[in-house]
Amino acid sequence: MKDSVKKLLITVGVIAAIVVIFVLMGSRKTPNYHDKYDGMDLTVNVAGAERQGTYAGYLRDHAGAAEPKTDVDVDIWNYQAESGVEVRNNYENESKALFMDNGSTVTWKVNVPQSGFYNLYLEFLIPESRGVAAERSVMIDGELPFDDAQNIVFTRIWVDNGKKRIDNQGNEIRPSQKEIYEWQKGYCKDSMGYVADPYKFYFEQGEHTISFKAVNEPMVLKKLQVAAVKEDKTYAEYAASNPSANTSTAGKTYDSVVQGEDAVRRSESSLYAKYDHASPITVPYSVTKTILNYTGGDAWKTAGQWIEWEFTVPEDGYYKITIKGRQNYARGSVSSRMVYIDGEIPFEEMKEVAFDYKTDWECKTLSDENDEPYLFYLTGGTHTLRMEATLGGAGKVLEELEDSTFRLNQIYRKVLVYTGATPDKYRDYDIHKVYPEVITAMDLEARRLYKAVDDMVEYTGQKAEKIATAQTLAKQLERFVAKPQKITTEFTTFKDNITSLGTSTLEMSEIKLDVDYIRITGVDAKVTVDKTNFFKNLLHEIKAFGASFFVDYDAVGDVYEDGKNSDAIKVWILTGRDQGSIMKTMVDDTFTPQTGIKVNVEIVAANAVLNAVMAGKGPNAILSIGGDQPVNYALRGAAVDLTQFDGFEETFSNFTPSSYAQYSLDGAVYGMPETQTFNVLFYRKDILSELGYDNPPQTWKELIEMFPTIQGNNMNVGIPSVFGATVGAAGGDLNQYFTMLYQYGGDLYNERGTKTIVDTEAGVEAFADYVKFFNDYGVPIAYDFVSRFRSGEMPIAVANYGSYNTLVVSAPEIRGLWDFTLVPGTERVDASGNTYIDHSDCIVGSASMMIPSDEKKQQDTWKFLSWWASTETQVRFGREMEALLGASARYATANKNAFCQLAWTTEAINVLTEQWDNTVGIREVPGGYYTGRHLTNAVRKCVNFKEDPREAILDYSILINEELTKKRKEFGLPLE
Repeated sequence: MKDSVKKLLITVGVIAAIVVIFVLMGSRKTPNYHDKYDGMDLTVNVAGAERQGTYAGYLRDHAGAAEPKTDVDVDIWNYQAESGVEVRNNYENESKALFMDNGSTVTWKVNVPQSGFYNLYLEFLIPESRGVAAERSVMIDGELPFDDAQNIVFTRIWVDNGKKRIDNQGNEIRPSQKEIYEWQKGYCKDSMGYVADPYKFYFEQGEHTISFKAVNEPMVLKKLQVAAVKEDKTYAEYAASNPSANTSTAGKTYDSVVQGEDAVRRSESSLYAKYDHASPITVPYSVTKTILNYTGGDAWKTAGQWIEWEFTVPEDGYYKITIKGRQNYARGSVSSRMVYIDGEIPFEEMKEVAFDYKTDWECKTLSDENDEPYLFYLTGGTHTLRMEATLGGAGKVLEELEDSTFRLNQIYRKVLVYTGATPDKYRDYDIHKVYPEVITAMDLEARRLYKAVDDMVEYTGQKAEKIATAQTLAKQLERFVAKPQKITTEFTTFKDNITSLGTSTLEMSEIKLDVDYIRITGVDAKVTVDKTNFFKNLLHEIKAFGASFFVDYDAVGDVYEDGKNSDAIKVWILTGRDQGSIMKTMVDDTFTPQTGIKVNVEIVAANAVLNAVMAGKGPNAILSIGGDQPVNYALRGAAVDLTQFDGFEETFSNFTPSSYAQYSLDGAVYGMPETQTFNVLFYRKDILSELGYDNPPQTWKELIEMFPTIQGNNMNVGIPSVFGATVGAAGGDLNQYFTMLYQYGGDLYNERGTKTIVDTEAGVEAFADYVKFFNDYGVPIAYDFVSRFRSGEMPIAVANYGSYNTLVVSAPEIRGLWDFTLVPGTERVDASGNTYIDHSDCIVGSASMMIPSDEKKQQDTWKFLSWWASTETQVRFGREMEALLGASARYATANKNAFCQLAWTTEAINVLTEQWDNTVGIREVPGGYYTGRHLTNAVRKCVNFKEDPREAILDYSILINEELTKKRKEFGLPLE
């Protein structure tokens, strides 16, 4: 008994101690760092660690300028343009409109009566094109007023293409999205969202020119105005300007709910209705069926994205608005939205409606700081409510963090030139004496970071994990200032912290939000608040647990009976659940209704395919299979030759011959190209300019001639190698050698594919020059391309073109400072004696493949594969994948026509299509797996053991040919 009491007392004591600890932690104030920066001018610049051309700097340069109240209309019909611009009469219900094509530049003259700041207001329509947002560079008097004016974004309008439908499992299937073309009103604004208000442009009194350069997509303009900067009404001013309330009882007690999933318009096709099984208070609710019951989610995360709903009120009067939202994505963060009523922000307080982090839904009645609901004056009838994502008060802090990342990379690069990437820890570099300005810059940057931490904590109310990265870096900079010798001992950590700061800034700029419904109520109506509690959650979990025994939550779309007697075809996809879900939705809403062919889609691991196919348990089609597989399956009678089907040439006209060279054998084609990748040359324009180079290298010879300058500044060049993964390579990468092999006039195999011919003079020379990059020129054999390119440590590199998307998303601080172009080439002489540069490039990818079955199933499968490879299908799949996973996961479709309709800029498409036209596919031959293996071994021997490249490649070519001969004998193929 005594022991029991003792244990009880101990338990109670422990619990009490834990409670006390939590109370003390909760009451502990978050420290601030005002003493670090109070009284300091944080806007000053230090030479060598400054960012030029910022919007903030532009405003400072014109500080104190007036904001005239006069609007100045621009005569858009009186323009100057070389091509691509024309006046169109009777266009979309307008007597005339100005069409500006992709790639065009149009200039107007305008006379400004008074000096000062103005906004640029325009009324526009984005016509049918590639379905991505339009972008324009805005120039005043022929120059960019600030850097971010080169990318002004204008969104499109998307709507549901029909009504939702119910599949044969009772689940709701969302409709596909279609674009509509309507006139819109808007201002030139910050595409990153750091600045919520429209950009202010400074004009001196007198005549000026305004130019719009089309970066992406055509636009049609009907009005352009140098507009007065508007002062937003406060709520008090708004209320005073509206009539006094005189609604009837019906209006005062009015209560109407608009479901989030019933949005009528959206800025992107990805902002469609979604389903939620996680909360018991989601409306409508079900644990057994997939019901579309909210909108927003992961896709609604970028400033400027908007969703719009329609609602009706019975009569003129005042109404309250309640939004049931959920921000359970980022603890310590705030997701904010601008609220527009009928296209206008009614008063200043609606410029930022904030949703704090909560684990479940929050019913937020739009109210002031005293929780007094705002009353919106509405006329009887139908209205629109738009919610637009905004960074709000966090935008300025995030902009400063981005600028800080840029300046810190400049500091890092300056020290790098002096010490190298791995400084000698036993040497005293006396950095404070050699570069005193670096120490000054570090001190200033530490103070800026401390202020950013304080500002973000003040805005969110707590210190989130992501902003703590800035604090860590600030403390490290303080140590460097106090003890400069620590710079070299912590140099690698310093670089990593800068990278972490950039990543954290990017993550903090994501402002995801869910919307369950919007409630419109009269002034006397009681607003019902949905709340969950322990018992509701418990009941929900019990229901979900019970349903898990008989509901297949992984089933997507219509599911049909399987087996030999079934008329449904079976498709396996090897990538992932996201891809499979999107594809199945497309099949159910498009392919099956159009053709009547039923399709079961299953997501399968790649290592399960071979055994299933060999056992006769395989599917009718396999998607996203490795490029080396179709021919190997065909050699064993497990793949169908696609050339025998009607429409083969039409379907394959969407691909370049290089895209399906790997799937071809002896005139047959056993795979349909699905994705493809190839290399391009990335370069930092700012750093090459600092080093004295106006243009990137066009040939390998020119690149090699740049090595002394680049490496002399302790920077380096990136060349893909077999030693480790770089961005775009899953491991050892031989594509660089193959690229040089083809540029030198060589080939991997002879015409019949019976022998390798890397032992020819062209093959040996290409191999020797490839190895020289690592042995003679000191190019790193393994590296993180994105990190080094971002910091400037690697200002030029050959990398997979998919790295473009990664850099755009993950390195916003260097936007506009880098570009990419064709891989360096080799000078050759054609048959006529003319010299040209051969930019041949190796292309690789994944394929779709048909497994043998009966004639009807094969014909149905061919129709499916043809539909899957079509331009329309690939464009939709690519857009939905990018919407779901982000721009860094942009779909690398092998369909060239579809590729050009994805969200690439015009300049990027021009470079990529030109490089694509110069690609060469690597043929797959029996025993070809030995080729890559032994070429890798040859490279390793030359680099690791310094063997002679000629001897190494000749020795391994013998081993390769032995295996090729062995395999051809095994499959009964001719040896010559």
